Order: sequence, then C-alpha cells, then structure tokens
Amino acid sequence: MSAAIAPSPADPMLPAPWRVRAVRRETADVATLDLVPLEGDAPRFAPGQFNMLYAFGIGEVPVSVSGDPADPTRFVHTVRAVGAVSTAIVAAAPGSVLGLRGPFGSAWPVDAAEGHDLLIVAGGLGLAPLRPAIYQVLAGSERFGRIAVLYGGRGPAELLFRDELAAWGARADVTVAVTVDHSDPSWHGHVGVVPALIKKMDFDPSNTMALLCGPEVMLRFTATALRGAGVAADHIFLSMERNMKCAIGLCGHCQFGADFVCKDGPVLPYDRIAARLAVREI
Repeated sequence: MSAAIAPSPADPMLPAPWRVRAVRRETADVATLDLVPLEGDAPRFAPGQFNMLYAFGIGEVPVSVSGDPADPTRFVHTVRAVGAVSTAIVAAAPGSVLGLRGPFGSAWPVDAAEGHDLLIVAGGLGLAPLRPAIYQVLAGSERFGRIAVLYGGRGPAELLFRDELAAWGARADVTVAVTVDHSDPSWHGHVGVVPALIKKMDFDPSNTMALLCGPEVMLRFTATALRGAGVAADHIFLSMERNMKCAIGLCGHCQFGADFVCKDGPVLPYDRIAARLAVREI
C-alpha cells in the first residue's frame, strides 16, 4: 500500500545546485534547511520521500524531506550532524549552495488512510520524515477518523519542532502526546518510552492505520505494541533507515533482505518486513 514514486526526469545521478535560503537550529546538533533551486522549479514530492544532499568536495547523504508537500517552491530538510557530510550540511550558511538529487523512494499511504483512525508515531529525528504526512493529514483532517501524533525523544533538549507540537496539540482534531526517556527540571510531561503511549490512546484497532519512524529498536517495540492492541500488520507502515549511496537500487548498500530501501522503501509495510526487522544487524 505504500506508494512507489518515480524520481524526477533529470539524470538521477547528477546533483543539481540548490541555494540555502534559511537555516533554523532545532537542537544542539540538528538544523532545518530551506533549499530553493538555482534554476527552474522544485519538483513535487510525496510525504515520506527523500533526497540525496551533496556537500561539494565532501560527499552526499540521504535526507528525508521534512517540509509541507503543498508548498511547491522549496525543499525543507532536517539534518543531524553525525559525520563529515551531515556536519557540513548542518553548518551551511544562508546563501551557500548544496547539491541535490531526488526525490526518491516510496511514500506514506496518506490517501489510503482516509476513513481510518490514524496513529503517527515518531522517535527522535523520526518526526522529520513524518512531518510532511502530518501537514497533509491535518490539512484534510475531516477525511480521517481519530488522529493522534505520538512522539518521543531522549530528553527535552532533543525534541524537534516544539512550537509545531504545541500548535498541533492545541487543535481539536488531533491528539498529541510527547514523552522523553530522561527528564530534567524543565520537563513536566510524560516520561517513558513511545510504545507506552499507545495504551493511552482512544482508537479502533480494527479500523486503524499507523505510520512509524524512528530508531529500529523503537520500530520493533512500537509495531509489537500495535499488533498486541489489534492493529492489522498490513495497516502498519515503517520508514527504514539504511546507508543509501546511489538512491536508485544499483549499488546494494541499502539492501534489506529482498528489498532495497532506496527504491522499495523507505516506507515499507510491516507485514512485508516483520521477520527481517526482528533480526539484529541484517
């Protein structure tokens, strides 16, 4: 049920130059970058897809699009500095130029979720790939049943998009629950792991779809909790993270059993990958 979206018609291996229009610091090591093309228009993307971002002279990394799919003027990416390439991207100043290939990969099945209760579950940086789906869902919330956004971080300082979380939580058409693994004196919310929030939600498991993104250990436990609550395996979708190099299924770096995450994913149905997800280091 996840939608396979073809890459843009340009040479998929040739990065195009994009200018950094704005940079917003999210946490100590995470930044959100607005990118606009130097030439032409930004290609359309579907929630859940990713681009390959290139820091000239250093290399490229896959980064999910984290912006609003209804805005065709730009690409928005939220990046954590964890290596040489991502550190250079996070440090990019407004006005600088990055290379971009994409968009690539499959999408969240937002249209197929219409008429269902919807659980959107994110851990850590996993909220970024889900943010476009949240934008799309909330823009047409009357087409869904009960909507809940469940989000967890290691600590209060690591939470992303805190202003948006507050704005979403103030709406009458969505329930937002946020938890942290470890609290500090500034935190007055829930403490615990993300899967524990599922028991607190009001939803019809026989008519629920769930979208999950985060660390693989969180995905395993969250999917198990959803299955235990009665949600069908083919109604659970996960975005997988793998070391993607070519983005078009040629190099094999992102092979996950029978699938290549770059072209068969990153969004994959749980019933298709459940057995593999239980195997460590596959």
